[in-house]
Amino acid sequence: MKMMFLSTSQATVILLSHSLLSFSTAMYTLTTNKIILLEFCFYNFNSVTITLPILINWTTALFSAIVCYISASVMIFTKNYMSQDIFIKRFTWIVMLFVLSMNLLIFIPSLATLLLGWDGLGLVSFCLVIYYQNYKSLGAGLMTAFMNRIGDVAILLAISVTFSQGHFNALFMWSTPTMTLTISMILLAGMTKSAQLPFCSWLPAAMAAPTPVSALVHSSTLVTAGVFLLIQFYPFLSNSHLFSTSLMIISSMTMVMAGISANFETDLKKIIALSTLSQLGVMMLSVSLGLFSLALFHLFTHAMFKALLFLCAGNIIHSHNNNQDIRKMSHLWIQMPFSSTCFNIANLALCGFPFMAGFYSKDVIIEMMMFNQNNFLISLNMFLATILTASYSARLSLFIFWSKMTQSSVVSTSDEDNSIIAPLTMLAAGAITSGAVFSWLILTPSTLPLISMMNKLMATFATLTGAAITYKLFKLELKISHSIINNFFFNMWFMINLSNNMTSKSSLYTGLYTFKSLDLGWMETIGGEGLLNKIMTLTTINQKNQSNLFNLFISLTLLSMLFISVTMWFT
Repeated sequence: MKMMFLSTSQATVILLSHSLLSFSTAMYTLTTNKIILLEFCFYNFNSVTITLPILINWTTALFSAIVCYISASVMIFTKNYMSQDIFIKRFTWIVMLFVLSMNLLIFIPSLATLLLGWDGLGLVSFCLVIYYQNYKSLGAGLMTAFMNRIGDVAILLAISVTFSQGHFNALFMWSTPTMTLTISMILLAGMTKSAQLPFCSWLPAAMAAPTPVSALVHSSTLVTAGVFLLIQFYPFLSNSHLFSTSLMIISSMTMVMAGISANFETDLKKIIALSTLSQLGVMMLSVSLGLFSLALFHLFTHAMFKALLFLCAGNIIHSHNNNQDIRKMSHLWIQMPFSSTCFNIANLALCGFPFMAGFYSKDVIIEMMMFNQNNFLISLNMFLATILTASYSARLSLFIFWSKMTQSSVVSTSDEDNSIIAPLTMLAAGAITSGAVFSWLILTPSTLPLISMMNKLMATFATLTGAAITYKLFKLELKISHSIINNFFFNMWFMINLSNNMTSKSSLYTGLYTFKSLDLGWMETIGGEGLLNKIMTLTTINQKNQSNLFNLFISLTLLSMLFISVTMWFT
């Protein structure tokens, strides 16, 4: 049967239509304060019911609208970026399946049927990461799949433990004797999907995928699935004090680790991936502090400016003959003014510059953290992560826009194509206005904390400090010394080695030695090859004996006569 092909233009129309419908639904449910729950019963056995619930409220509808809006922008960008790819329609289908899986995850609050979207994201993301079909892509895809399988197993264990409740709906879960185990499994699943320590190495490795995939996967879909899972199940998860404590420690460490590693990285896409990892730590920290509404707010604003960052980076990489090393890029503000402007808008929003999208969410998170008087080390990590965010953002802009000329003279850069300008304009508008719009929609009316002016300006001061330090110490280095400290920070606190070489190399070497010593050694000698050689030897002897039958018969006659004579002599 011939497959129905779907062009990027058709996919864009479908996604924009769904985004508009979801946004209208979100406004309706928000203004009327309504929640719509549709539940389809699939299977009922004794007291356990397997259902497919669909939850429609302003949270799920608005998240779906943002995902489809960003996906539509990515599909417009794909039309130019992958115009030479002969399999672009297959790529379009895979991306649409990815968006469908994300929407299933958003609208289904049941732990059992949630697997439709959860496993769909894992499977389709593997297909997208290995899209270029080379060894690097395959390695990154396998790392992504194996890391996410840990979370899948945790979800399955949580489902099996929750059977005692008779249902799996996140809205109606209650405390049970096995509650701690269920919470631990859901937390583990969220950490693996959102790449928290120690499951963080797959996120930069997944940059082997095409840039449109990176813009979609690492802004509003795959990596935010873990955060959204914890937000959705937060009323149940908050029953355990271990949940908040453990998540707070892990997320704060992830923020700092990602920020330091981004300042040592030279790959453009990996720097943006590490910034995503840092912002995921901010969202997880917000959830651990009980600020799950602010975490959702930051998730929405982050999706806008991070997708814009990836698309600008993709255009820059495409113009540099697929080179991703920022040390070979410079003076792009003259050659690519529109992309440079959009890139810096996204960078300012990422840093939390006043009145940009990230300012409204990030600033409130820091203010609430200071107002609630949390642990000093956790607060210190938050401010350090804010400084590091401004630091690597300023470093990135200085490298590729205002440093001395380093790229080849034959590079031809341009951003005049309409299929590039349109999605960048759409997302730049979101990066500028989404913070204020979502603040009016989500946080109003609300009572803001009353804190001193010094505490109020601490977040802005930390951002300006990080940018100023980078500007003062900025130096274009074409070589990086491979000291132990540099390798420690460059390799994400050796998380890459721990999750890859250290865990897999020993088992691979053991398998190789076992194969050589047993399968190619004793087992082969005793088994297949040894048995074959023995049969061949016996066959050769038999053939020699049967080659001259007269001599054989004479020999047998003489032996028989000798045997009879000896027997008669002794009897």
